[in-house]
Amino acid sequence: MEKSPSLRFSVSELIALTNQTLEYAYPSVEVEGEVSGFKINQNKYVFFDLKDGTSSVSCFMGLGQLRGVIEDGMKVIVVASPRLTKWGKFSLTVRTVRLSGEGSLKKGFELLKAKLEKEGLFASERKRTLPRLPSKVAVISSVQAAGYADFLKIVNDRWGGLQIEVAHVQVQGEKAPDQIVRALKYLNTRDDLPDVIVIIRGGGSIEDLSAFNDEVLVREIAASRVPTLVGVGHEVDVSLADMACDVRAATPSNAAQILVPDRRDVINDVRQKTKHLLARVEYSIESQQRSVQGSLMDALAAIERRYTQYDMQLSNLHHLIVELDPRRVLARGYALIRGAIKQGATIEIEKSDILITAEVKHVSKK
Repeated sequence: MEKSPSLRFSVSELIALTNQTLEYAYPSVEVEGEVSGFKINQNKYVFFDLKDGTSSVSCFMGLGQLRGVIEDGMKVIVVASPRLTKWGKFSLTVRTVRLSGEGSLKKGFELLKAKLEKEGLFASERKRTLPRLPSKVAVISSVQAAGYADFLKIVNDRWGGLQIEVAHVQVQGEKAPDQIVRALKYLNTRDDLPDVIVIIRGGGSIEDLSAFNDEVLVREIAASRVPTLVGVGHEVDVSLADMACDVRAATPSNAAQILVPDRRDVINDVRQKTKHLLARVEYSIESQQRSVQGSLMDALAAIERRYTQYDMQLSNLHHLIVELDPRRVLARGYALIRGAIKQGATIEIEKSDILITAEVKHVSKK
């Protein structure tokens, strides 16, 4: 039997055909392995090898696609397209990288935390307070999650009447960070901004919560125009999203408690304050009354003192007038002379009981 002739290609044609075949058969693959030979070229491109116990494959990606900090020895899962380079080398063109395994996740967390902390992303002075009674609240969560249901129940039990808008997103897995980032961008670019943005997710493993340690997402939370409240996982779980937000809640339920006060507490507080205010008003009125009464008494005492002074002055004047009365002088034997005192003039002499008309015979100086 004669063999069929083999196909003949140029090198470029063979590589192109191989890539077409790979693209058709394996348009996207997930590969798990350990990072080796990690390096960044020209601050644009990332190169590393992915290996296991017996094999190794080269990987290439753009620096902008890297969503965290990785280094040699970390275990990762890449989503990539297998390709044959024009130099005939097989490699993976990587679209996303996510850490795999508790050890790698913890190490990646610490490395990215140190990087962002150095940039000041977690600084307390850049954090804002939440409005005490928000009216418009935007929630980013999965509406199918138990944490979201708990959050809504507690918010409605505690206060109610809020205008709540929900951005339904995945809260774990490869697509979760980008979906949350898109929701944040949308909420921050609207004309009618919400009063606060709440990001919540219930508990889970370190792998389940890894989406909230995504560098792009953490930076988007830090850059939000609207104050952010993040409640992810259980109380012991602390994500980088928790560190970058304005206010951290231990759980979704705790986020609801932080977001709005309990109306029963507010009513009791208003009652207590009203009672205290009424007591202060009553005390103030009584104090004013006592003050007015005291002022009136002081005024009356001052008037009485002034009256006594005037009465004494009047009595003294009356006594002086009485003492200066000419009749009292005449009664003591003196006489009052009226007329010109000159020789030959007629004068009138008044005594206490008689009037005398006399002629002046002689006038001499004493």
